[in-house]
Amino acid sequence: MCLAIPARVVELQDNDIAIVDLGGVRKDVSLALVEDVAVGDYVIVHVGYALTRLDPEEAEKTLAVMAEAGLMNAAESVV
Repeated sequence: MCLAIPARVVELQDNDIAIVDLGGVRKDVSLALVEDVAVGDYVIVHVGYALTRLDPEEAEKTLAVMAEAGLMNAAESVV
C-alpha cells in the first residue's frame, strides 16, 4: 500500500525543487510532475515527488482527518 500526503509549499528552488512543510517537518520534493506550483499551494507528495496540486480546503480536511486518526498532532494539521 502506498501513502501520499498533502504538504504546503514553503519555498521554490532551482531545478523543479520545492521545500514543503507538513506539521513542521520540511523536506525537498521534486516538482517535475506538476506545473504552475506557487508558494502556499498544497501538493500531494509521494516518495519525494509532488504528484498534483490540491485544493487548500481539501488539504486541510485531509490533514484534520489524519490528526483525528492520531497520525499527526492536531496543532500540526493546519500548516
